[in-house]
Amino acid sequence: MFTLILYVLATILLSLSFFKDRKKTKKALKKAWKAFENILPQFIGILVIIGLMLAVIDPETISRLIGGESGFLGMFLAALVGGITLIPGFVAFPLAATLLNNGAGFMQIAVFISTLMMVGVVTLPVEIQYFGKRAAVLRNSLAFSFSFVVALVIGVVLG
Repeated sequence: MFTLILYVLATILLSLSFFKDRKKTKKALKKAWKAFENILPQFIGILVIIGLMLAVIDPETISRLIGGESGFLGMFLAALVGGITLIPGFVAFPLAATLLNNGAGFMQIAVFISTLMMVGVVTLPVEIQYFGKRAAVLRNSLAFSFSFVVALVIGVVLG
């Protein structure tokens, strides 16, 4: 429902822009389309890689490897899987609930979700292209490290 509201709002605002200044609105839409065309090949490649990974790795396998008793090794494995996998938030959180119900630990899920949302190994080539190698690697490294801090806080609060 929220997505529908956003689409309606975007359509209304685009219409207002169009009526206010057709020339600028058309120019902005052309620029947006050009940017979309430029990023589309990388985006399709990312989607293919994600699809293949999700076909190979099922929730039961992941939960066995990152169970509550797996400790730091399970956290590290969860961080690696989360950093490599790219799943949207609306899929990630129900997946986390499923993993928790299948015996995964809170700290392991915290580091998994944190790296899933903040670290992008799959998207790194695109990130390097747009932000530069140094900034992309630094951002991903800091995000990976911070994910363990988040997991430790979750472990203290819920453990």
